[in-house]
Amino acid sequence: MNSSATTVIPSTSRLAGRTALVTGSTSGIGAAIAGILASEGAHVVISGRDTARGDSVAKEIRAAGGRADVVEADLAGTYAQIRAFAAETTAVLGGRVDILVNNAGIYPATSTEDLPDDDLDAMLAVNIRAPHVLVGALAPAMATRGTGVIVTIGSWMAQVGSPFAAMYTATKAADEQLTRSWAAEYGPRGVRVNTVAPGVTLTPGNEYARAGLDAITAATPAGTVIRPEDIAKGVLYLASDDAAMVHGVTLYVDGGITATRMS
Repeated sequence: MNSSATTVIPSTSRLAGRTALVTGSTSGIGAAIAGILASEGAHVVISGRDTARGDSVAKEIRAAGGRADVVEADLAGTYAQIRAFAAETTAVLGGRVDILVNNAGIYPATSTEDLPDDDLDAMLAVNIRAPHVLVGALAPAMATRGTGVIVTIGSWMAQVGSPFAAMYTATKAADEQLTRSWAAEYGPRGVRVNTVAPGVTLTPGNEYARAGLDAITAATPAGTVIRPEDIAKGVLYLASDDAAMVHGVTLYVDGGITATRMS
């Protein structure tokens, strides 16, 4: 299995009969999430702009005995395009989305004055607007059925001041607040809404910076970088009935970097 998807863990079929949409799941953390949800029985939609990579992830899931389809999506597109994506995904999954994972996000790591206007617009669109539009499109049907799960991928950086990437950290703080508000809005109607906040995570996209990531995480309690499958296991917990009483929380899967400062 290549590095774009998760290592499949032994299944307990916790999600048998359920459907899931994972945005930004053609590689990295999203692919790991899609893989682990499928390994637990969910029929998963892989989404992103690169359908070739999506097809590769879906092929691996199917080879491991899971169910996966690919739906192309550009979450920086128009409101109408995002809602059309939600409708297409719902149709592909047989008329219902039980689990929505808002994973897609972009991270221009620049100083405030160097952030291009186009990158700022795209970051606001993908990191905040798209989750809001997708929840607005999909959560009402979950609430009507009286069951559903929404998990948004945040970041440990939402809780700390950083000398770079100020707007990225602000978008992730906004995602945490959306989670709390959505939990209050939809929780009484059976929809659980939570966030998973990854720590410093090694993905295919940042492998080139491995030495720097190792240096950042060396003094954390875990002492090492986070893997995409670590994040995926946190999402699986929140998506499963094991987390039936968990509403509106941010689960930090970060090796302890947020809660401690050991050096």
